Amino acid sequence: MHEVKWTPSLVEERLAEAADVLKRLPEVKVRGYFNTWPRMVDEFSDLVGQEPPKMRRPWPQPAAITRMEETLSWTFGLDPVDAKIVWLRAGGDRWKTICWKVGLARAAANEHWLYALCVIAWQLNGKQHRRNVSKRRVIDETRAALG
Repeated sequence: MHEVKWTPSLVEERLAEAADVLKRLPEVKVRGYFNTWPRMVDEFSDLVGQEPPKMRRPWPQPAAITRMEETLSWTFGLDPVDAKIVWLRAGGDRWKTICWKVGLARAAANEHWLYALCVIAWQLNGKQHRRNVSKRRVIDETRAALG
């Protein structure tokens, strides 16, 4: 089995997959409550003018859930703002919404996001992250290491 060399784009893909899996998991219901009433049979006249029910995507596969569980721990060592930006972006939020939620300009939020992806990739590749290095330098060193 070959060792995966993690890049920021691979980290981004895995985080997006994890966010998608979280959205597709079945909702949690309170146990112990049930309904004894019989199910109502709707007639055609009852259904006229109603919206069709929303189609749900299938539940995720067990392998995808395992990858999601592994991915959840990747943001623990990050600054809380960086982790929030990473998860909002993985969930598909637009940059404008992200900037409103974290209180940063678009360029600053993008730099925090790139920095967080680079730090995660470094940690997954087994390299030590130096905290006294600027965000821009970490991003530049990661780009230089990739080619």
